[in-house]
Amino acid sequence: MRAIYTIIFIGVLTVFSGCSSKDTAKQEDFGEHNDKIKELLSKMSIEEKVGQMTQITLDVVSETNAAQHTFQMDMLRKVIVDYKVGSILNVSGNPYTKEHWYEVIKTIQDLAGETPNKIPVIYGIDAIHGVNYTLGTTLFPQQIAQAATWSPELVERGGAITAYETRASGIPWNFSPVLDMGRNPVWPRFWETFGEDVYLATKMAQAITFGYQGNDVSASDKVAACAKHYMGYSFPLRGKDRTQAWIPENYLREYFLPTFKAAVDKGILTFMINSGEINGIPVHASKHILTDILRTELGFKGLAVSDWKDIRYLYIRHRVAASEKEAVKMAVMAGIDMSMVPNDLSFADYLLELVKEGEVPMWRIDQAVSRILYVKLKLGLFEKPVTNPADYPDFGSEKFRKESFATALEAITLLKNNDRVLPLDSNKRVLVTGPTAHSMRALNGGWSYTWQGEKTEQFTEAKNTILEAIKLVNGEKNVTYVEGTDFEKEINIEKAVSAARNADVVILCLGENSYTEKPGDINDLNISDPQIKLALELAKAGKPIVLVLVEGRPRIIQKIEPVTSAVVMAYLPGNEGGDAIADILFGKANPSGKLPFTYPRFANDLVTYDHKFTDAVSPWEDEVHDEKMTGFSPQFEFGFGLSYTTFEYSDFKVSAAELTNGDSIQVSVTVANTGKMAGKEVVQLYVTDMVASITPSVKRLRGFSKITLQAGETKSVNFTLKATDLAFVNAENKWVTEPGEFKITVKQYAQNIFVK
Repeated sequence: MRAIYTIIFIGVLTVFSGCSSKDTAKQEDFGEHNDKIKELLSKMSIEEKVGQMTQITLDVVSETNAAQHTFQMDMLRKVIVDYKVGSILNVSGNPYTKEHWYEVIKTIQDLAGETPNKIPVIYGIDAIHGVNYTLGTTLFPQQIAQAATWSPELVERGGAITAYETRASGIPWNFSPVLDMGRNPVWPRFWETFGEDVYLATKMAQAITFGYQGNDVSASDKVAACAKHYMGYSFPLRGKDRTQAWIPENYLREYFLPTFKAAVDKGILTFMINSGEINGIPVHASKHILTDILRTELGFKGLAVSDWKDIRYLYIRHRVAASEKEAVKMAVMAGIDMSMVPNDLSFADYLLELVKEGEVPMWRIDQAVSRILYVKLKLGLFEKPVTNPADYPDFGSEKFRKESFATALEAITLLKNNDRVLPLDSNKRVLVTGPTAHSMRALNGGWSYTWQGEKTEQFTEAKNTILEAIKLVNGEKNVTYVEGTDFEKEINIEKAVSAARNADVVILCLGENSYTEKPGDINDLNISDPQIKLALELAKAGKPIVLVLVEGRPRIIQKIEPVTSAVVMAYLPGNEGGDAIADILFGKANPSGKLPFTYPRFANDLVTYDHKFTDAVSPWEDEVHDEKMTGFSPQFEFGFGLSYTTFEYSDFKVSAAELTNGDSIQVSVTVANTGKMAGKEVVQLYVTDMVASITPSVKRLRGFSKITLQAGETKSVNFTLKATDLAFVNAENKWVTEPGEFKITVKQYAQNIFVK
């Protein structure tokens, strides 16, 4: 076929170690900061440059047995003044007040002012869904829930609030957003992603990056964002965290690269690198991924930081380096600019030796340090190394809380509603039961106050669990609570069943406790046996069951879904999630969330919506068989979500039957709210390539628009499609749009066009 559109050239994913002796540094253009960077480089010693490339954790310089956080000043001075370390991060302990954070950052920056060139330290933190290491901040729904809003505007505003409160804590660098694709629900960081679809995730990536950085990242309410984990980290073959992935390069580029490219296009300043390996090659040692693609193709100018211990892991885990020193050389020459060591100063020692021995050339050191200095200069840290918490009057404000609540509300997804059991009438007698019913920890998930979120209950007394919120909405006298089960053990199931007999409705809250990374690895995607038993036993009471799922990944519910009257997907909705869920259940708000992933029916049938035609064929060609015998039979489909009102689509139009490269076509449809309640609808446009040189997907999302309609209101929604919007990565690893027939689908309407 004749390709009418080609985007980028691709090499073969084989090169993974250092550069040859003939390699030299490409002169990078840092714009207005070029002169300052050159001036600093000319003054800096080798030791100072190596120090800038080193990042350690706060624990290294803190008193370990102190009742409250205090510095070990001798060690801090050694790190900052002697080793001239360029970055510190925080990952453990308890959250601090913003005032204490000011003391922490100011102490560090004051010492940095004693170094020869007075280069400020850049402090980084994982503010994944709000500033989880600062007391009193606004915690938003997790990213997977944000994706379920299908509202980039909400995501952008949430990012801006997080940036504001991060800088109120004195911290200029946020290790967020996660731009990995959520295409394997077994993976324990699935909930940190924007879901399985490339188009949706790319729009969200652009929105949150702009929310964090804005037009001027040096502004006192903006932070340097960090795109992570570049790339392919989220697709391990076994589903276990930091285990091997096998991803053909055309698939890697089509499904895992676009979100990172979108962030680069939005001017993102930093990248964090994939901890795993692809096709047997650790990404921390892949010059092809870290330099050829990231720098040469995408044009990324900022700094690339390793993840936790990942340079050391080249030696002790991946075993592609014979020593830790060799691992340092391998990673630096591949393209790592800064090492999250993080517990000692070994990286600096090894790298200094390698430079003096001529094993790592000076051009590579200068290149890495230039990128680090560029980020610090862009942030304005030389002029203002620490911000004052008194300058942030909106910190933890009611205004910010309402934004978090609105995001949770628009994320919640109604997946089933037999006989319109929802919304519930006020004053109904309800039984609330299940392990997520009275847990702020479950609502927030990991990266909440601490890494695993295990201390969340200590800091959320002023927030409402699902149970507490239901009592406020429905009246305490109308609510009975029986725990029923924990996540992994039965507690009082018989008592719950007895209480159900005296209730009008059972609100069954199931799901997962908080986790992230390796502690979240599982061997079975099915929801736990005690939770299944609780649901099945409750069904014997004969009352309607409303299943509320509070979970970071789709746990299999096919054994219990048939006994429920309604299913509400809450994801991990954050601190305001309990109130949002109660408002949805009792009709104070209309659900508008749509699934950002395919909810599987079976644990061994993890097929995404954009699967290939070959994944959806019957067992025997040209014969009709039960749908469940085909390769695609999810519990709920990507993009699905019900409302309390009804929407009617009409007047579908495509402006032309043919599309030529360089031109565009218009697609329009009219949507009417035919119900009695105001609601929001996500209009979704899909395209199917009917014939291609690689087996095409059955459909791909190529446009969406979330609209608000009052009862009886009608709106027209318009989309523009270009030939490049129909592209895929072919067998030669090039983006192409091939001529031929394409089907455009919006809701029940479809029309074929031809691309010339």
